[in-house]
Amino acid sequence: MAIELNQPALRHARALIRDGKVVNDQRDDWSEAAPTADEENAFIEQNGWTEYSHWHLGVDRREDRETKGAYSFPFGDFRKVHRSGVISGESRAGQHDHFEIRDALKSLLALIDQDDD
Repeated sequence: MAIELNQPALRHARALIRDGKVVNDQRDDWSEAAPTADEENAFIEQNGWTEYSHWHLGVDRREDRETKGAYSFPFGDFRKVHRSGVISGESRAGQHDHFEIRDALKSLLALIDQDDD
């Protein structure tokens, strides 16, 4: 399978959640919370491709690492993890048989919900 779990992004997401950098929103909120193309471009310009990659749990190693097409399954807004992004990504990963990514997102959701208790 071409799209693989991006381990550095998973570590980044876990660290953000442990630090309380989470927006505890609902699934339908992701369409409004997800970064726009302009916000993504500004982030890349300011922080580079490696930092951009750390906000995406999927990476396609066949793609050029300095293109947005290499990255999938975003989970936050470049500041915080969004519960809605995690839920949305988990659903999409399962639908497209990216089971390792789905399971990673499921574990992030459990971590978010555990911290919310």
